[in-house]
Amino acid sequence: MRYLLVVLVMLFGAVSSAIAQVSIGIGLPNVSIGINVPVYPQFVPVPGYPVYYAPSLHANYFFYDGAYWVYRGDNWYASGWYNGPWTLVSPYEVPLFVLRVPVRYYRDPPRYFHGWRGDAPPRWGEHWGRDWDDHRRGWDHWDRRSMPRAAPLPQYQRQYSGNRYPHAVERQREIRTRNYNYQPHEPAVRQHYESRGGGRGPGSDRGPGYDRGPGPDRGGPGADRGPGGDRGGPGGDRGHGRGK
Repeated sequence: MRYLLVVLVMLFGAVSSAIAQVSIGIGLPNVSIGINVPVYPQFVPVPGYPVYYAPSLHANYFFYDGAYWVYRGDNWYASGWYNGPWTLVSPYEVPLFVLRVPVRYYRDPPRYFHGWRGDAPPRWGEHWGRDWDDHRRGWDHWDRRSMPRAAPLPQYQRQYSGNRYPHAVERQREIRTRNYNYQPHEPAVRQHYESRGGGRGPGSDRGPGYDRGPGPDRGGPGADRGPGGDRGGPGGDRGHGRGK
């Protein structure tokens, strides 16, 4: 009987894990933080922002400026691939448009989000304190007319899942170099790629003569804009942020 109970508990845990689709723990930066996203997730544009979120994942999981962003345990993490490895990012360095995503798009919001407006960004200044607020003064005010366009989703990563997923950073860089020509503009994203020896962003280490013609993940005209062709730029739904 005891053996049967153990088996049932293990079986229930496995089923629950499959339903959740993502499990999160803690590990070392640049190696793993215990996030497991088994297949390339579905992304939906955050209306009025150059950011995507993953509604099917029980995690605060976003895509912006050519990188994936996860908020968990009061920490921000970034990766160039959808299932890591991940790098810890200081709250002083997280891109402003990631911080500006409204509360309602956090699929696993922490308890201190309770009572905050769903159509407004989290109260980071209140949470992280005066020093952070002074350092990033005006983070929640911006001119939507000068908002950058959403980066194209790296759709080529869909074909890499399960045993085919490249966990080695060198292999990731090799595949990305061949398939993704977007150049990030955020310092934190550029630093992320530089720390992995990949230049200032995807495609920056390509040699002379590389064909930069149009393609599904090139970021030029005709690039894949994600579900519904939403470009995530100033022409989209402007939402309820504090932008002018």
